[in-house]
Amino acid sequence: MNKALCLLLPLLLLVNAAISQYTSLAPLPEATSNNAVVAAVSNGKTYVYSFCGIDSTKAFSGIHLNAWRYDLQADEWASLPPVPDPAGGKIATAASLLKGKIYVTGGYHVAQNGNETSSNKIHVFDPATSVWLPDAAPIPTPIDDHVQATWRDSLLYVVTGWSNTTNVPNVQIFNPTTNTWLPGTSVPNNTNFKVFGASGVIIGDTIYYAGGARTGSNFPATSFFRKGFINPDDPTQIEWTGYDSPAAKGYRMAAATFGSRPIWLGGADVTYNYDGIAYNGSGGVVPLNRTTLYDPANDNFFQTNGNIPAVMDLRGAAQIADNVLIIVGGMTAGQQVTNQVWRLSLDDLTEVNDTTSDADFFNVYPNPTSGGLTVEFPGNFELEVYNQSGQLMIYEKGEGGVHFFTHELPTGMYYVDLLAEDGWRGSKQFFVKQ
Repeated sequence: MNKALCLLLPLLLLVNAAISQYTSLAPLPEATSNNAVVAAVSNGKTYVYSFCGIDSTKAFSGIHLNAWRYDLQADEWASLPPVPDPAGGKIATAASLLKGKIYVTGGYHVAQNGNETSSNKIHVFDPATSVWLPDAAPIPTPIDDHVQATWRDSLLYVVTGWSNTTNVPNVQIFNPTTNTWLPGTSVPNNTNFKVFGASGVIIGDTIYYAGGARTGSNFPATSFFRKGFINPDDPTQIEWTGYDSPAAKGYRMAAATFGSRPIWLGGADVTYNYDGIAYNGSGGVVPLNRTTLYDPANDNFFQTNGNIPAVMDLRGAAQIADNVLIIVGGMTAGQQVTNQVWRLSLDDLTEVNDTTSDADFFNVYPNPTSGGLTVEFPGNFELEVYNQSGQLMIYEKGEGGVHFFTHELPTGMYYVDLLAEDGWRGSKQFFVKQ
């Protein structure tokens, strides 16, 4: 695997801090990456769980079914019975807590000859007894590297992902009460929505998922952001929408929630195989120390760098409180599989409508335009104009503002990515019509 014209447009903002601090916890007894991570409360205690993954060899033979449980109070790990998949080790699984049970879903196996097989398994773990229950009904379409989230502690949503030979648009919904799968409204059947390695959450009745790898040469990373509005009267009916935003780019990021807003942590901007080597042939991939938060109330993104450890290859974060997350393992600098465990404490974020924000002085007009565009911003800056395929079309430097002609640009949507001298970065979209 181995937006249509819009005059009020989302804005990417960088703010000073989204994470106040991170602390190291007791390390996982083994270095592991691409492991499914989730939290659960059992017998009055909060635990963090890790299932499956790949060890420090980063070889097919290092893909395993190991399971671990972390006791927050004791700050110690205990081994659990391995994930009961007779086909052997797998990666790119996902784990969710639903109705008191943990569901470990999908993933893929790698054979010695390099062949990869997506799994249709959904394993059921009981945190109260620390035993594996019989597998639930098989997933209708085998899946891996998918988006997985729960709705109202009632249904499990498995959204897009890779199935053996390609990305699929399927939305597969599991009902644990009846042990049955239901087909949900598929995501649009195009490369903006069909991805592997994306991540997301469900908040209220909305699915949010970002990033991932689209099909095509070397599986390029996508910066498309999607929302799916679940009909509460018929949760199989979903209205899908999306748009391109630089803030949405990322591959194998951990997704969680903070203050009823989705947040993404770490990951990478270049897609890679299970060994951390880029599909595009550029070598080892660099992990990110980035957090991205989306505010649904204002359709704005916030993004920071440097306040979390640089780590990629994540398949979930354990949410132990609204403002506390735990990351287990992954790949750090140099594609090193790690056994490190971090507790992340989330801070309050700068208000979206902060009147002192640099964003208020970043103006792009006229929009739409048919001949030229003016960009205004106080101070020195650099700007780049990209088309929807990510191709750089214009580069300019300015102080206070610049004006450039657009008559040579084909009709369509573009975005301006502005970098200020002090490091502030913003992005706005505009439409060119001829």
